Amino acid sequence: MKRSYKNIVLVLVVFVILITGIVALVINLKSRENKHYTVVTSNFASYDFARAVTGDAAEVKMLLKPGAEAHDFEPTPEDIIDIKNADLFVYIGGESEEWIEKILESNNISPNKTLELMDEVELIEEEDSYSTEEAEYDEHIWTSPKNAIMIVQRITDKLAEINPQKVDEYTNNANKYVERLSKIDEKFQEIVSNASKNELIFGDRFPFLYFVREYGLKYTAAFPGCSEQTEADAATIARLIDRAKATNTKVILKIELTSDKIAKTIAETVGATVMEFSAAHNVSKADFEKGVTYADLMEQNTKVLEEALR
Repeated sequence: MKRSYKNIVLVLVVFVILITGIVALVINLKSRENKHYTVVTSNFASYDFARAVTGDAAEVKMLLKPGAEAHDFEPTPEDIIDIKNADLFVYIGGESEEWIEKILESNNISPNKTLELMDEVELIEEEDSYSTEEAEYDEHIWTSPKNAIMIVQRITDKLAEINPQKVDEYTNNANKYVERLSKIDEKFQEIVSNASKNELIFGDRFPFLYFVREYGLKYTAAFPGCSEQTEADAATIARLIDRAKATNTKVILKIELTSDKIAKTIAETVGATVMEFSAAHNVSKADFEKGVTYADLMEQNTKVLEEALR
């Protein structure tokens, strides 16, 4: 009888342990399912891609304030806390975001919680760095819709690793956005194929190297990449005017959130108009609050490109 009693007790103990383990597992799964996930991003493009993939399944924060100059950004202590606490931190990389590597290293942030987008696409060397000993790569990778598609897919993969319970939602959201981006890419190709010219004139900086390489376009700009220069000398303006006349250009382009002074000077001289071609570094506060997306900006760019290549 004693042995039988001990056996019953042993069975009961094992049963209680199993039940306790199952309950703990269920609670853990429920906790993960109900966890509030946060994605922090560095600029508008990365913010929009993450927002498109997550939908309502996570909160997405952008470190760059709407309307601010992307290349002058300096993180606040609150920004650093947000990066540390994020389930995923998505950033571009490159020279303008060198500060990020220092923050990640000094705070021992796991690579599993970060995604550097310059690692996810084929990079193009900056055209003004060919004479230097060390290659420098253009960081404006998102200006090509084809790159944007790859980035959206990579963000989806990374989020699926972090929160597998939402993989179907992430995938469905991503597929819808990729479909829209693919149509924009096709529109750009169609415009370039049917255009009477293939050169763009920018009275501004030029963060579109990936874009023009993708669609086989030429360009002339006041400054390369995202140069710190904002004031063009007489020789630069004369060069742009001469090129605009030689190509019979009727549209002089500028980028978002910058002065149109240089573009207007050129346009007035050659009888052209000034139009904005967005690089999607950032958007105004009003556009941000309206929920303007990268795709919205690129669709507007298709209309501008069509005019510029007439």
